[in-house]
Amino acid sequence: MEAQLSDVEAGRRFYGELFGWTFGQTGEDGEDGEGGESDAGSGGSGDAGDPASGPERPKEPGKAERPGRAGRPVEPQQPGTSLRAYLEGEPVAALVRKTDGRMPTVWSVYFHTPDARALAERIRAGGGQVVTPPHPVGELGTAALAADPEGAVFALWEPGGHRGFGRRHEPGTFAWAELYTRDTEAANAFYGDLFHDALFGPDADPDFGRAPVSDVFPAEMPPHFLVHFLVRDVEAALGTVARLGGRVRVPPFETSYGRAAVVSDGQGASFALLQR
Repeated sequence: MEAQLSDVEAGRRFYGELFGWTFGQTGEDGEDGEGGESDAGSGGSGDAGDPASGPERPKEPGKAERPGRAGRPVEPQQPGTSLRAYLEGEPVAALVRKTDGRMPTVWSVYFHTPDARALAERIRAGGGQVVTPPHPVGELGTAALAADPEGAVFALWEPGGHRGFGRRHEPGTFAWAELYTRDTEAANAFYGDLFHDALFGPDADPDFGRAPVSDVFPAEMPPHFLVHFLVRDVEAALGTVARLGGRVRVPPFETSYGRAAVVSDGQGASFALLQR
């Protein structure tokens, strides 16, 4: 996953203090300024309990909900234009400088796939859009940008030299990605088809779910993915966000996967803090 920002250095200061991240510059050849690659997080999905109430993971069309996993969000890297973020020497995220000021300031979710081109075709066949077709990112891998039928944007990552997360589900790292959508049944059908085996297979173990937009946001909010970072104390983390110039968008609320709050950094990129 990555944050697309106008001021990467300001992002370095904000996230470095909030999560304890260090940073390394990635050059055109994909070499890092610090830290190293890790095979951890190269595929599959993350952990989550079976939701009893509140936001839910996508359901298999026509079947009762059960634990699953999606092509897990991973953390790709744009050579020469971004900083890779590390926690204790392992990659956890990236900060990317926007090339066009009209682009949104957002955290983007990437889903691991062994074949980005084949998955892009399935996205089109399922009624989604391929915004940016699969393309190589140096020797690091292949990336693509897509949108589901309701317009929620996500990305694909077919790894090459860069596998993805080195750490996750720890304080200061990725913990969950929630799709906020207007039509949960349509989301069930679309993502259930794209990631059927990962969501409903015998080893399913997701860190991706979905919920109605109106559960947390105003009804007019467009469908979108929200990245969650794990923290030890959500109230203390909110104080740090405010001190660093960020904003609290949605105060703490209970979900089936933990206590969450929605915030934004000083440039407006929204994300969630999650305490479990």
